[in-house]
Amino acid sequence: MYDADARTCTCPAGESLYRQGRANITTDYIGEHFRGAKRDCVPCALRAQCIRTPNTTTVRNIAFLRGRVEPDTLQPRETHTMRMKARIDSASGREQYGRRFAAVEPVFANLRHNKRLDRFTLRGRAKVDAQWKLYCLVHNIEKLANAGYAA
Repeated sequence: MYDADARTCTCPAGESLYRQGRANITTDYIGEHFRGAKRDCVPCALRAQCIRTPNTTTVRNIAFLRGRVEPDTLQPRETHTMRMKARIDSASGREQYGRRFAAVEPVFANLRHNKRLDRFTLRGRAKVDAQWKLYCLVHNIEKLANAGYAA
């Protein structure tokens, strides 16, 4: 169990884990790292559930990452994913995304499920582009046929 406010962690057996430093950085991610005590982990009955490889690992190690940071300044870095989440979570983003479900998703569903065009069989950008355009052509011809243009 991790308590972000108190910055403490408790193992499944109820023992407190030791925090390793104030804020540790692992491959551009900042977070808290915790480690169990050998006196608590070695004789523990829950060892097999708590540790992935209990035969080779002596104590429990765990990290809770808070996000990406700039390595030199330790300031949080805004990623493309974070910016996209903010755009989608805005009022206009929710409206646009809602319209997308009604406009675009049925086309993909029709091509993949009904027409079974769920895989490109050619390689190379130009060939795949041509194959995609054929898929779209099939979809549009069917729409025209259903609208009464086939007569």
